[in-house]
Amino acid sequence: MPRPTANWTLDGLKGVILRHWGYRDFRPLQERAMRASLEGRDSLVVLPTGGGKSLCYQAPAVVRGGTTVVVSPLIALMKDQVDGLQACGVPAIQIDSSQTATERFAYLQDIRDGAVRLVFVSPERLVLTDFQRLLRDIDVRTFAIDEAHCISHWGHDFRPEYREMGRLRELFPAAAVHAYTATATERVRQDIIDQLALRAPEVLVGNFDRPNLTYRVLPRQNQLKQVLEVIERHPEEGGIVYCISRREVDEVSAGLVKQGVKAAAYHAGLSQEQRKQAQDAFIAEESDVVVATVAFGMGIDRSNIRFVLHASMPKSVEHYQQETGRAGRDGLPAECVLLYSGNDPRVWRSIIERSAQEGGAGPDYVAGAVRHLDHMDRYCRGATCRHRALVEYFGQTYEIANCGSCDLCLNDTEEVPDAVVVAQKILSCVARVNQGFGIGHVISVLRGEDTDNVRKRGHDRLSTYGLLKEHSKPGLRDWVYQLIGQGVLLQVGDDYPLLKLNDGSWEVMRGQRPVRLVQLARREKAVKAKAEGVSWEGVDRDLFEALRVLRKRLADEKRVPPYVVFNDTTLREMARVRPSSLERMRAISGVGDTKLREFGQAFLDVVEEHCGGRELGRDQKHGSGRPPAEVKAAPAAAKPNLQREAAYDLFRRGASLDEVARQTGRARSTVLDYLAQYIGDARPKSVAPWVSEEVYQRVLAASRRLETQYLRPIFVALGEKVAYEEIRVVLAHAAVAEVS
Repeated sequence: MPRPTANWTLDGLKGVILRHWGYRDFRPLQERAMRASLEGRDSLVVLPTGGGKSLCYQAPAVVRGGTTVVVSPLIALMKDQVDGLQACGVPAIQIDSSQTATERFAYLQDIRDGAVRLVFVSPERLVLTDFQRLLRDIDVRTFAIDEAHCISHWGHDFRPEYREMGRLRELFPAAAVHAYTATATERVRQDIIDQLALRAPEVLVGNFDRPNLTYRVLPRQNQLKQVLEVIERHPEEGGIVYCISRREVDEVSAGLVKQGVKAAAYHAGLSQEQRKQAQDAFIAEESDVVVATVAFGMGIDRSNIRFVLHASMPKSVEHYQQETGRAGRDGLPAECVLLYSGNDPRVWRSIIERSAQEGGAGPDYVAGAVRHLDHMDRYCRGATCRHRALVEYFGQTYEIANCGSCDLCLNDTEEVPDAVVVAQKILSCVARVNQGFGIGHVISVLRGEDTDNVRKRGHDRLSTYGLLKEHSKPGLRDWVYQLIGQGVLLQVGDDYPLLKLNDGSWEVMRGQRPVRLVQLARREKAVKAKAEGVSWEGVDRDLFEALRVLRKRLADEKRVPPYVVFNDTTLREMARVRPSSLERMRAISGVGDTKLREFGQAFLDVVEEHCGGRELGRDQKHGSGRPPAEVKAAPAAAKPNLQREAAYDLFRRGASLDEVARQTGRARSTVLDYLAQYIGDARPKSVAPWVSEEVYQRVLAASRRLETQYLRPIFVALGEKVAYEEIRVVLAHAAVAEVS
């Protein structure tokens, strides 16, 4: 049996979390999950996206010491976590195929030396004999399996390589194994336990509800127009638009770009470089929207995605829950919109059957996929609160009568008056055209359209001609699909599907069977998430934007995603509190010791410069502060930045960064900002006081050879022996010299 961690205490665990991550409280079930890890017991932890799963194995790894091995399916997922851990002062590395042999050798030596707390690897690497020998040599006692649902045939994202994880118990009998996932029904949870041979595991299942998300399932009528409406509700905010097919991705993304949206396409038909560019730009917040197939998303850890839009129905409730779960991971409000058509299940069935034939999958696969599809279709057509439907699907109860944050509880849709009469007219028209035509032609007849097809067949003389002429084509098409979904109308055939009647159709026409039709509510209404106003209460929005600009610059310099510096929740709290000192900033959630030391003064300087001359209060109470109206008061003329002016004067005299920091009382990182600004403003002929000529030439040569202005590639190319500070000074001066 694995050994429990000796002499750990709850206060000690809390201290580690506060010091590295800046959090003072546990989220639901986190403490129990960490206890299981520190006590050496196996566990299965199911927490919704944004519920803090990663911290459940990261914090114990720091407390315990030694090496924890984390298994993750994608390089992008590993990189995001490693970047975040390193930014928090936690030694972590990843071993993956993108690294050179030299890099891997150095990292493996770090593992041997016990210099890292967390090692991230793929399932394939974990089963390599040489790597297993290394792990046995250092006596690894803890394994964390991320995205554990990938091991289950019953799950929505089965990956054969994950089956190899079943050998961990055999290969490392003394180790504890912990499985983590955001998406698992009771059946999948049991399969994970069986496949990993977990020993009497602590099974922790969190609340599947995401109250900060507003769910909407709306009839798809004008796809591009509806997508644009959602994007317009979230200006300059991140969002993902999911489509079924590559063709749909290309069409939607092209339409958005034409409308001026910074959107990028992502699907398997694009080159690896194109996909990487789209993903990197989105993570770096250089593009707002990614239009993608489901191939996109698993490696995305951007915390401030404000909307996820499905342009078509996803193929399972599990996929839907996981994909919508990428919105609002920072706990702030986000919107999830699904544009549904009754034809979507038919399209998916065709894809599933074709995929099964091409891949040689058996009937069990098809039956399981269709079962998942039926569950998703029922969710879309259901009249139950969306939050309730999702929570109950995963086997939990939902006690709230009205969530106030879904289309049904917000009355975004309404029942069609006289739905039975409308249905009878549609079904009668199908009968009058002898069940020999598709949806388009039936709609043309019902709307009384004067077309060649209608006239030459004499359908303009039918009793159903023009019966529903007051309704739009998209509206009628949606009602037809709703009737198909309720089983009172059939659509048969593949290439040219025709509408056919069944027994249920005649029951409706005879008034023996009720039907329900819905349409978009015909009234203007606010559709932002219910908590949006609350989440901005007391926040100085101008200051928030200034802090975002600083965050982006710092992230670019370090070649990490902006949320690795600070997430939006922390920035909003900074802009709400307006701290007056580093000590006050340290009290804000998400500000740990390492980030405070590295970034704190730079953010404090922005707060001071913003508040100077505006007579704005500082150190406001958390969660309150001034009302937004007061925060937005007209600013007075800003006071000059005396520290920066003093720094400029010292730079003119050739003072070092340390000397300037001492005399101005500013952090070294802030002084470096001042120096970069000074170089741009004063355009000095030389930067010899801060960088030697030999280093200057080496940095310049590397920059030109790599054709980049990013610091990280140059730092690596120079053997990680030239400081980032010096690289930044050289690039700033070189840019000025080129212009001159």
